[in-house]
Amino acid sequence: MTNKNDDLFTAVIHAGQHPDPLFRGVSVPIYQSSTFAFESAEQGAALFQGREEGYIYTRIGNPTTKALEDCVAILEKGYGGLATASGMAAISTTYLALLDRDSHLISTDAVYGPSRTVVENELSRFGVQADFIDTSDIEKIKKSLRPNTRVLFVETPANPTIVLTDIRACAALAKEKGITLVVDNTFSSPILQNPLELGADVVIHSLTKFLNGHSDVVGGMIVAREESLFKRLRKVLTLMGGTIDPHQAWLVLRGVKTLALRVEKSQDNAMKLARFLEAHPEVRWVNYPGLESHPQHALAKLQMKGFGSMLCFGLKGGFEAGRKMINAVKLCTLAVSLGGVESLIQHPASMTHAGVSEEEREAAGISDDLIRLSVGCEGYGDLREDLDQALNQAK
Repeated sequence: MTNKNDDLFTAVIHAGQHPDPLFRGVSVPIYQSSTFAFESAEQGAALFQGREEGYIYTRIGNPTTKALEDCVAILEKGYGGLATASGMAAISTTYLALLDRDSHLISTDAVYGPSRTVVENELSRFGVQADFIDTSDIEKIKKSLRPNTRVLFVETPANPTIVLTDIRACAALAKEKGITLVVDNTFSSPILQNPLELGADVVIHSLTKFLNGHSDVVGGMIVAREESLFKRLRKVLTLMGGTIDPHQAWLVLRGVKTLALRVEKSQDNAMKLARFLEAHPEVRWVNYPGLESHPQHALAKLQMKGFGSMLCFGLKGGFEAGRKMINAVKLCTLAVSLGGVESLIQHPASMTHAGVSEEEREAAGISDDLIRLSVGCEGYGDLREDLDQALNQAK
């Protein structure tokens, strides 16, 4: 019997990738070159004028980078992809391409800290206004709309609260109001969620996370649903210089080949650990879309192909118990970031969201007791044993 996800297991290995035309190498070569030679002055002119396809300068385009961009665009079912030097380069490029002076942005309140900070501290200098709200409530989005609203930027599941936003509902509203819907799909990866198919205009990824999967690369990706939007984003990216290095692109491309396998194992671990934590006497609450107790469990089943490997939880002993617990882990690594083969645990209020005020954190559901766990591909029994001994030390 054919597995319904067989196409994904195939696509991550082959999409956008072809044997090297010169020596027929199976692996895409690393074109570690800043510039590319022209066959003639006429060809150089044609390339610069866009009358001929090819490569000029790596900031503008590179064969290794293009293979990665095509691969992720195919996985996300979009028109084209743009690989960037970091996840924040992808987000900043998108902001700059879509927001005008004095325009308005609506975004998820629990969005990744720097995604919010760059708007409030930097783009605000150019008159950009923003409302960071609970985008899981479509009525709150409607009430936040202004005549100058240009972008609806949602993270789903949100970082670090694992709150979901209804992408279809947001897409319908965005289309009605003529605004651009951008979805940060980092937590799910294209294996578990395809926002463009649900009506989004742009998808963003931190390649650093699940797509690369080995905690050794920093990179980002933008995928646009339509050609005109892709060209606008590409123009800003190449002018601002936020393109990824070819060697980094190659490392991500290699990581993508095992994406489906890694996601399958890590989310299986996460489901088991969520149930274990939910029943643990030291744990006050657990937020994981696969649990029936998650308030948006039904939505997760509707718009996601799996529940992922990100979860958060709080301890009955509050902040102090949480501090003791994360200091006591032995197998899980105390570190920021996520999506690697290893399990990573962190305390958002004092780490990734430290730049957000306490009042804003609380309003977004980022409580002081919240612990975020990115579940990796280790053996489930080993992970459970580690969390259990650390929780017992947090009493």
